[in-house]
Amino acid sequence: MPRVRANGIDIEYESFGRDTDPAVLLIMGFSGQLLLWPEAFCEGLAAKGFRVIRFDNRDVGLSTHLAELGTPDTGALMAALMAGKRAEAPYSLGDMAKDAVGLLDALGIARAHIVGASMGGMIAQLVAADHPDKTKSLVSVMSTTGRRDLPQAKPEAIAAITTPPTGDTREARIEAGMKVWRVIGSPGYPATDDELRTLITRMADRADYDVAGTARQMAAIVAAEPRNEKLKTVRCPAMVVHGGDDPLIPVEGGKDTAASIPGCELVVVPGMAHDFTAALVPVYLKHIGGFIERAEAKAA
Repeated sequence: MPRVRANGIDIEYESFGRDTDPAVLLIMGFSGQLLLWPEAFCEGLAAKGFRVIRFDNRDVGLSTHLAELGTPDTGALMAALMAGKRAEAPYSLGDMAKDAVGLLDALGIARAHIVGASMGGMIAQLVAADHPDKTKSLVSVMSTTGRRDLPQAKPEAIAAITTPPTGDTREARIEAGMKVWRVIGSPGYPATDDELRTLITRMADRADYDVAGTARQMAAIVAAEPRNEKLKTVRCPAMVVHGGDDPLIPVEGGKDTAASIPGCELVVVPGMAHDFTAALVPVYLKHIGGFIERAEAKAA
């Protein structure tokens, strides 16, 4: 896969569709490699006439890992998160939004439809609010405003995403990944064991699990100010897509996001939780693909 230098780091990315087509930038969530965006989803958007770009955030996959910034205390971060309190962080979600904008600039893309999932949705919200000149539309998926009084994740979901593998072996990393997605996966659109194992094996073989890097990403989430006031300034077309059965970011977070953005569309999908299974691809293409098509038609 190609790599570019942007915002002081190296960003690994992959592009689908023609370079001349309108761009869609996909921003993945906490600790997630770009592979978590299903190829079928990317290819489906490309078939609708878009150039689709997925990439590794800083501190994950094959993009720059900022080891020199140290390792935040994960236990303290989790305690702060569950208590609705802020924490200190080596970098911010705003810095990660600048990474995304820098990637667009490095690729010569003036404006794009910005789609983010989970932490990536938080980053996408900041791209739309802080960099409106780069944003044709915003889609925030399974994400939240970060308001402190919203319902928090179920303890078992937080434990699943923050517990490192039991060892450094390939099989230990694969088994840990299987457990994570079984806890936060969609009950109405479940992945098969073969589907999960194939995806997790690809990620394990592609890049090591970086405990310190994921802690720095979590610190950025916990340190972030609520985005409600910023979101009131968003003027581009916007949509929120959220699972009705999400144990990691409860649906109230999606509803609050939609309520904070003027004119935002809200889609709540029963049976969807916090993942991108093959069974969910048609759902995402229907809602996200259809919305981006409409937004592009208005922008043309």
